[in-house]
Amino acid sequence: MQIQISNLKKCFGEKTAVDIANFTVNNGEIVGLVGNNGAGKTTLFRLMLDLLKADEGSVTLLPKPTDADTGMPEQINPALSEDWKTMTGAYIDPSFLIDFLSAEEYFEFIAKISGISKEGLAERLNYFEPFMNGEVLGQKKYIRDFSAGNKQKIGIIAALLNQPQLVILDEPFNFLDPSSQNQLKHLITDFNKETGATVLISSHNLQHTVEISTRVALLEHGVIIKDLDNSEGKAEETLEEYFNMR
Repeated sequence: MQIQISNLKKCFGEKTAVDIANFTVNNGEIVGLVGNNGAGKTTLFRLMLDLLKADEGSVTLLPKPTDADTGMPEQINPALSEDWKTMTGAYIDPSFLIDFLSAEEYFEFIAKISGISKEGLAERLNYFEPFMNGEVLGQKKYIRDFSAGNKQKIGIIAALLNQPQLVILDEPFNFLDPSSQNQLKHLITDFNKETGATVLISSHNLQHTVEISTRVALLEHGVIIKDLDNSEGKAEETLEEYFNMR
């Protein structure tokens, strides 16, 4: 899925949280958003997911063509159409979870609204088994009683469950132990290769971001100040200099 951002602006009082004149994410890219606290990463994601209303501008989604398509696919504006929801998987924070359900019940709910059969759900959950590491299914407790790390895993798995064209993950490495962080890096890159999905992540972990992203967008006070090609890790030096890591 291609994403086109045009003249997008969001203010909270006198503070400008997002101010992006033009930014395009191409189909199949993994784009990492980085920046210090308050840079506007989460606000941008919430605008893209129509969880916040923009003061100005728009986000337009262009679904990738299928074999049955003839001509160009129709553009979708999330603020005007609900069609994008079936093609998008996202996890921002625990508010996305239904925490009075067990993990199994939550995945079954996601499968039902996504049109995934019981057999299909079982197959897809098996795909995520290494990431779950035996700590998610069969625990006989509600999601609210899981550790922060396992809640994070449940949210990420739910976002990927219907094999969306667009994946948005805000700080996905938070709360995960080092082994789970490494598994998640492989999970994201493998999912991208196998499905062709466009992936957007934000992270304070520059090493993880550089390792998995094809492009890196550096935000400062809501503005994308650098759009970095990250083929062969090219963005690392620029990012280290910006964050005074050298």
